[in-house]
Amino acid sequence: MVLLTCYFMIFCHCPGKWTKEVPTQNKLRFLPQGPVPKSGPCNCPNGSTLLKNKLPKDEYEELVQRRAKELQQFKIRTTSVLSTPLFALPNSPLQYPIQGVHVQPLISTPVPGLALHAGQRSSYKVSLEVSKGVLTTEIADGGMVQGDGKTKMIMESSSLVTLNYLLAKVFYTSTIYHIHTGDLVSFQFEEHKAVFPITIKQPLLPVLYNMGKNVSSHVTVITKTFLRYPRLKVLLSSIQSFYSDIGVIIADDSFEPEHITGEHIRQYIMPPAQGWFAGRNLAVSQVTTKYFLWVDDDFQFTEGTKIEKLVEVMEAHPELDVVGGIVKGNQFYFSLLYEEGEELDGGCLYRKSKGRFHSLSGYPQCFLASGVVNFFLARTRAVQQVGFDPKLQRVAHSEFFMDGLGSLMVASCSHVSIGHQPKRDKGTYARFRHPPARDTTFKLQLHFFKNHLKCVKYG
Repeated sequence: MVLLTCYFMIFCHCPGKWTKEVPTQNKLRFLPQGPVPKSGPCNCPNGSTLLKNKLPKDEYEELVQRRAKELQQFKIRTTSVLSTPLFALPNSPLQYPIQGVHVQPLISTPVPGLALHAGQRSSYKVSLEVSKGVLTTEIADGGMVQGDGKTKMIMESSSLVTLNYLLAKVFYTSTIYHIHTGDLVSFQFEEHKAVFPITIKQPLLPVLYNMGKNVSSHVTVITKTFLRYPRLKVLLSSIQSFYSDIGVIIADDSFEPEHITGEHIRQYIMPPAQGWFAGRNLAVSQVTTKYFLWVDDDFQFTEGTKIEKLVEVMEAHPELDVVGGIVKGNQFYFSLLYEEGEELDGGCLYRKSKGRFHSLSGYPQCFLASGVVNFFLARTRAVQQVGFDPKLQRVAHSEFFMDGLGSLMVASCSHVSIGHQPKRDKGTYARFRHPPARDTTFKLQLHFFKNHLKCVKYG
């Protein structure tokens, strides 16, 4: 008894020393109630190109104003209240869903998980409030409801069971049509208040590909050619040697097109010298298979060009959009490190050669990256949604992956390769192959406006 008494005296009467005070709502009022303040301007890595220095000085102010307007419109299309940080305070008697509530626009949908857990009271009263829709519930004996069918609804009952019944029957209906937005629901009981999100989204209609068992039903080979028909014919011959029934699409912007024939070949003639990305867009737009394999017109299929191995990786990892291989021993890949920065200045982008992320589960010879070499298998629909900017005619490759940053999941694999024909570029093609400095300057100006960048580093 003496020991027990001592125990209680020591541990129960010295709260400051032996126990921690549980934070209350009043002591947590410093938590942000709105968006977290953004950080300052991004830091350009050493060696970066400051893009404003590539702009005509007499056009700079106008460009900045137009870019700011375009950025605001981009944000309207891509952000919503769903990006607002929400903070849950402790010791709340309110039960509510913290994520996963999805409703179709204008469709009445139940809000799951609403309940009140409170001690004995003579009456229980809660309120729910939204801004982009209305709330409804069922009427029950012993319950009072105000604002049914309105943006704010108040429910009251002397019975906790009845009140929770009313909460379990709450429905939300958006009053605006928008294919992807959201609403914030305010839920309050006495001094306790919670806010949780509802996603308003039009469900995507699936786009599925009915593939056969052979690789030709999975993949179309595509390429772009310009004044290099001898190289192109070597490529086509090598494809025929290993995949005799696979479809091939050629985008051709030569000055005097030469008709290319073949059972599974489709050649699309473009206006002359439209450029690499314009040709890629045309070729990809005509693909009907689930995947396409991009190759340059001077590549050459070899024993190591196993398309089915790349398909296997993509099928095993449906989250992937692009899987690159090796070109004549070169497994080129890079990572993109991007900071948004301030609205006025723009962001900072660093393309880091040999930058990579972790290995791909089940395929240790593959790893994730931001961009890969110019030999890759790609998910047709995903690439069509990103597209290739036809403004870039000759100075372009990484720019496709820059535009796809945040949209495309990219991997690089070392167990599939392709050959490269010897370089013998001469005459007219050689003049087009090596673009003047103004093409690079134009590309940097495009990054400034289109990608809202302050600086770029290629390292």
